[in-house]
Amino acid sequence: MMGKLKILILVGVGYVLGARAGRERYEQIRDRAKRFANNPKVQDTVSKAEETVRHQAPVVKDKVSDAANAAAAKVSRNGDDDSGDFPADPGRPGAPS
Repeated sequence: MMGKLKILILVGVGYVLGARAGRERYEQIRDRAKRFANNPKVQDTVSKAEETVRHQAPVVKDKVSDAANAAAAKVSRNGDDDSGDFPADPGRPGAPS
């Protein structure tokens, strides 16, 4: 749903910026966009989305933090012995053969 809305907004912005229809068409599009943004259903949906983000942000923050810590620990464990990770590059000057 949000992806479709973004596309619709981008198409509208692109049309307004690229249109040669003049000021009247621009004002018509602007007025419709204002009516859409001020629609009670749209406002309700925006409020619900904001509330959801507000409640989920701490949960997401904790999950991202845990994942980052786990990745850092894994990299640290795997990075202790990196001598055999990459073969010698025979094309590089000074590389061991």
